[in-house]
Amino acid sequence: MAEALQCDTDVSGSDVSQISSHEHRGAQRYTLLIRAAKLIGPTGEYMCVIRDASESGANVRLFHPLPECDRMMLELQNGDQHEMEVVWQEENRAGLRFSAEADIARIIECPSRFAKRPVRINLDVAAMLSSLSQQAGVRIKNISQQGAQVISKHRFAIDQRVQLSADGLPEVNAKIRWRRGELFGLVFEDTFQFGDLARIIADMQQDEEAALVTAS
Repeated sequence: MAEALQCDTDVSGSDVSQISSHEHRGAQRYTLLIRAAKLIGPTGEYMCVIRDASESGANVRLFHPLPECDRMMLELQNGDQHEMEVVWQEENRAGLRFSAEADIARIIECPSRFAKRPVRINLDVAAMLSSLSQQAGVRIKNISQQGAQVISKHRFAIDQRVQLSADGLPEVNAKIRWRRGELFGLVFEDTFQFGDLARIIADMQQDEEAALVTAS
């Protein structure tokens, strides 16, 4: 699905820290063209894009409604975290206020030793991993546009081609890149668009939460 937002072409590969305009709304506001991030709340983690930020807060682009929550943690691609107060939310945007003083220069620069690090969402979701010779139930531990980590008691070979599927997640072709014990790293052969994956993750977490409630 085509998105009007530039981030859907390749957010994780963008290194955009250009200041395109200035507005004066209390604290001086810097407009960031694209800055991929995630919001962490009590019910899960959610992909977003920071559109502009100031010393007082930030506006973010959303791809689905956020769960009801007064405070969330905003995590940048370099791992920096900022506790935020959710001030308002409408359609595909939300306004957040920093709970503590923020280093706006660091947020704009977003220094990191990881080049083009994608946003990775931590999950604990039941899934199926299939190959030509076997099929096994697994749990997805995290996922990004380019790959995922899963836990499985079944043995899969390095470089083995597999298909990963789950409720809310369309079957995706992947290759086993590495393994450590029962933990396997997958690289997707077809990457997801940022907005599409954001919506998929939100649905997967909602489905998993509903399944847990039903089971209890």
